[in-house]
Amino acid sequence: MTEVRRIGSFDAAAGEWERLLSQSVANSPFQTLEWQRVWMSEVGDGASPQILKFVDGQETLGMASLRRDGDTMTFVGDEDLCDYNDFVVLPGRERPFFDALLDYLEQSGWSDLHLFSLSRESPTLTLLPEAARSRGCDVDIVQQEVCPGRQLPGEWEEYVAGLSKKHRHELRRKLRRLDTAEGVRWYSLKDTQEVDAAMGDFLQLLAMSGHDKAEFLTPQREKFFRSLASSLSREGLLSLFFMEIQGSRVASAMTFDYGGSRLLYNSGFNPEFGYYSVGLLLKALSVKSAIEDGKSYYDFLRGNERYKYHLGGIDKPIFNMVVTRP
Repeated sequence: MTEVRRIGSFDAAAGEWERLLSQSVANSPFQTLEWQRVWMSEVGDGASPQILKFVDGQETLGMASLRRDGDTMTFVGDEDLCDYNDFVVLPGRERPFFDALLDYLEQSGWSDLHLFSLSRESPTLTLLPEAARSRGCDVDIVQQEVCPGRQLPGEWEEYVAGLSKKHRHELRRKLRRLDTAEGVRWYSLKDTQEVDAAMGDFLQLLAMSGHDKAEFLTPQREKFFRSLASSLSREGLLSLFFMEIQGSRVASAMTFDYGGSRLLYNSGFNPEFGYYSVGLLLKALSVKSAIEDGKSYYDFLRGNERYKYHLGGIDKPIFNMVVTRP
């Protein structure tokens, strides 16, 4: 018999959560308690998460962090800011976990369970529908978006050679053009104090790079980005990349280093320097840095922007699932 225990805080869940996350099939920086803590603090509008621990005898099967919106239960996070999400479950123990989850939700008076940003590898996509449909629930799964990414070789030149002929030629041509500009340098910041001090420039370049990004960057999301950068840099998970031309920062990128991957979370550039393709090239150089750091995968995260395919991205779908009680 699986018991569901409510945990009072992120701090109380921390040690066991991170242990389970490291073993879970679904494992991303968006599922770390530090990321979820920041989201709840800055975007959660004062709501309290339901942090649940599922225990069978002496074994913890998994954990979940959920929030309630009326009769709907959903993950901590949202589709605008969270590129991946899932439950944290021991491999092979997913079915008893989902059975216990559905038992718990029935006792809580739920009507819908809305799960977003599930990767195609997630056991949640197959095993939760089985458990839910056996109880007469409706389950609707749709593709939400794509997260292009690229396996990384051991050398930068091998990576470039692996691009299509057209994109390989374009990348090299743009790098040669950038070499003609005076005072070009690029670098990454990891130290928390340096990251905090540079966030104003990052956010300004983010807003400058397009009308859609300027609209996206609300005061609440700006505060979220600042808090997230500070928290994840303290954990050693975040880097801010910048490109400068003659002492001015003209492009920026926020990345996460997690496991063997580098993930590109957001970026911006000054359109006045579009001739030098500073936005694209800084992303390319962050790929080069990932290769030099021994990363095996570069994840461009959610969205089908053209530059991701210019840099060799291959689509991986992510999915939304809605479970509705009969």
